[in-house]
Amino acid sequence: MNLDPRTHAVRRDIADIRLAEYVFAPHYAVPMIRAVARTALLRSGRDEASDTMVDLKPGDSFEVLEIAGVSAWGVARPSGLVGYVETAALDLPADLPADAAA
Repeated sequence: MNLDPRTHAVRRDIADIRLAEYVFAPHYAVPMIRAVARTALLRSGRDEASDTMVDLKPGDSFEVLEIAGVSAWGVARPSGLVGYVETAALDLPADLPADAAA
């Protein structure tokens, strides 16, 4: 199966558990569904210079697969695009560690 990283949450180091039957990864993550709390950009990479893929609006869902520093990697719904969003834009529990993986 040919997996597109823009629509399939898979990287060299981690993959969405729902893709386990299609791809080997050192780590699999279970999506942690969170609401977008404020307008944000879904980007193709962690840094602000990365291409914008879609605008996220308050109330949109984001399936968090990894949190590292100030960004979260996962799947934006309903677009189904995979990318990075600022953690500050998500409704996350206050006690979630900065480098938590879902």
